[in-house]
Amino acid sequence: MGASMKDIKHRIKSVESTMQITKAMELVASSKLRRAKERAESARPFFNILYETITDLAAHDEESFYTRDRSGKPPLYIVIAGDRGLAGGYNANIFKLVDPQIADPATRIIAIGKKSVEHYDHRPWKVEGRYSGAAEQLKPALTMEMASRILSLYKKGEIGNVYLAFTQFVTPLTQEATLLQVLPLAMHQDDTPRRGEPMLYEPSPAAVYRSIIPQYVSGMIYGGIVESYASEQGARRTAMESASNNASDMIGALSLSYNRARQSAITQELTEIVSGANATK
Repeated sequence: MGASMKDIKHRIKSVESTMQITKAMELVASSKLRRAKERAESARPFFNILYETITDLAAHDEESFYTRDRSGKPPLYIVIAGDRGLAGGYNANIFKLVDPQIADPATRIIAIGKKSVEHYDHRPWKVEGRYSGAAEQLKPALTMEMASRILSLYKKGEIGNVYLAFTQFVTPLTQEATLLQVLPLAMHQDDTPRRGEPMLYEPSPAAVYRSIIPQYVSGMIYGGIVESYASEQGARRTAMESASNNASDMIGALSLSYNRARQSAITQELTEIVSGANATK
């Protein structure tokens, strides 16, 4: 019985040490989440306007190189995952969304995030780019570099449709794995009247349209990364909070078992003392 009590006590100390780690990680994730959420929310208006502009320009250049069907060529997937684990199903969900969509063995991948690089380095598809540790201190220059690389492959005819896979931040408790088509541009015309005067483009809508495409692709990638980073911190905070709660429940159950074992040991000792006293009479 004494050995059992010793094992339980050791187990309690081990779980308490683990809970200290999960509590610390929860606090760190909460701090990073606030900054990441602010960055994601501040970036959304710019990219919404960018998409509206590209849509308006495409209406003036319907036969553009960037709107033609490219389904006959190998697709390229830009897959954004985290740089660390311990974030619940955050990383697994994006791979579960993307991998079943890939049917062409010649598919190209641009992996953003350490977990994405590790995942696709062990898959049969060609990895065109590996970017680890970029999300926390993301610079627009890096996404422009990615966009230039993608557009170079696109113009050469080496790739077809370009897709962006990222995790959209909804709330700290809710994140949605999302797959969007970046190229070719799928424009949806609507009959909603526009406010104000029509936009005037100089030197011409077609020229502006072609020059803004790199900004559009870079913007989509930037937006996907900041949304994914906020989602990662939200998922990690939730996972660490759950782990801390589970550790607390486990400590309570182990403490109860320890007290029962201790009480049983004391009762047994008292019984032995009484039995010994009666035997000497």
